[in-house]
Amino acid sequence: MTSGTVTRAGHGPHGDWETVVARPHPALCPGVLSYRGVRVALDRPRRRLEAPIGVATLLLGFEQRVRISRPGRPPATLVSVANGLTTTPALGEHAGRFSGIEILLAPWAAFTLFGTPQYELANRSLDPDELPHRLGTGVAELAAALAALPGWPERFALLDEVLLRWSRAGVPGSPRVVRAWSLLRRSRGAIPVPRLAEEVGWSVRQLENRFREQIGLGPKAAARVLRLQRARRLLAAGHGQAETAALCGFYDQAHLSGEFKAMTGCTPGQFLTARRLPAARSVPDRMAGEATSLAPGPLVGLAPFA
Repeated sequence: MTSGTVTRAGHGPHGDWETVVARPHPALCPGVLSYRGVRVALDRPRRRLEAPIGVATLLLGFEQRVRISRPGRPPATLVSVANGLTTTPALGEHAGRFSGIEILLAPWAAFTLFGTPQYELANRSLDPDELPHRLGTGVAELAAALAALPGWPERFALLDEVLLRWSRAGVPGSPRVVRAWSLLRRSRGAIPVPRLAEEVGWSVRQLENRFREQIGLGPKAAARVLRLQRARRLLAAGHGQAETAALCGFYDQAHLSGEFKAMTGCTPGQFLTARRLPAARSVPDRMAGEATSLAPGPLVGLAPFA
């Protein structure tokens, strides 16, 4: 049974929004991280910039479409969306009304649930009904069934039931990959790749190949995402850029700024300034305790998505 539900809601001059976060069934943990129900009802279009967060996601939309743009890729306009790990920002846009549930997944759990090599989803946003394997059937039907239920508790209970069934039917990930991912996360991306391979008893080449299959990125690229994730947390907590660069293993402040711009689409200063604006209060972060999202405006350009 799903538990630990947390609801946040807001109302402003242009409409209202609601997010409901819940923990999945204990049998789905630690691979399924959380459920996040979303309802937005605004009188104008909305855009939000999303930084890489080191998880895979499955968004089950309730009819309205979202437009997702990533640097170097054509925009995708979808109702439901499957995302693997990313090293680049995404710009999400909708007409002002949107509802659905986003499932946050450890990437190795996405490998089991999706039945798809995760490198096929890296830095991409796909219609889950177009995935070549097991999730290629039933996703649209599941989203419609969720939308028809009377409330979030009933929707989360149905998700528990379906994901437990998919998980039991899926191909388990390698325990060595799960351990390597856990070690990389615990080190916040700081553990060297040769040491990581040694810890799980593989060569570096074996680790890289299996990591790309079941995590989506190579261990070095995944470490970049985790280091930047920690840097965003530290900056949002009030640490200076030079201190943050040193704590997160960047060569210097310029190195931090370059990585931040490449993966977030703006500089650290632009990101923090934009998050302090009133509009930021209507853009809840996708993960508790993380600085992931902002409403792009004059302080944050959209050049990477042109």
